[in-house]
Amino acid sequence: MKRTTLAVMMTVALAGTSVAANANDWQDGAKDAWIDGKAETTLLLNGNLNSFDINTDVKNGKITLTGKVDREVDKALAAELVENLDGVTSVDNKLTVSNERHMRDKKDHDDDGSGLTDAKVATVVKTRLLFESETSGTAIDVDVENGVVMLKGEVDSDAEKDLAEAIAKKTNDVKRVDNQLTVAKKNY
Repeated sequence: MKRTTLAVMMTVALAGTSVAANANDWQDGAKDAWIDGKAETTLLLNGNLNSFDINTDVKNGKITLTGKVDREVDKALAAELVENLDGVTSVDNKLTVSNERHMRDKKDHDDDGSGLTDAKVATVVKTRLLFESETSGTAIDVDVENGVVMLKGEVDSDAEKDLAEAIAKKTNDVKRVDNQLTVAKKNY
């Protein structure tokens, strides 16, 4: 409940910052503050990351990530989530991985790292679907195996189905998308 309340507060604050930034014709300082707020909110709303251990700093559109994460996939995920935000020119990922947990994760996955990559891809695709206002992100299941994204669920239109597929295809490390989404039949 606290996390939900915090997320709502951050969204309201971000909306207020966005309006103020627009009023100032995107002056450099206001634009960087808006990007920083958007990055913090994006990391906060992602349930796979402990965003309280990740710090963001924005200068001229370049986001620098610092702090600690538990796994390599978390480090990659944090960078991927913020790199496509409006106004971001680049990401300098200085996050460090906790060695104890990192070594355990390395042992638990294949040598090729596909398990970590698939987990990262699934999280990024799902997060992007949730943030896209034109998709029913909660109604779309995302599974990834060896870089192949499988989308399942029911959407409202062919356009939403195509948009979900396009979002998945634009994600790094995706080899192919298997779009099994069905379009709901409307009863008129």
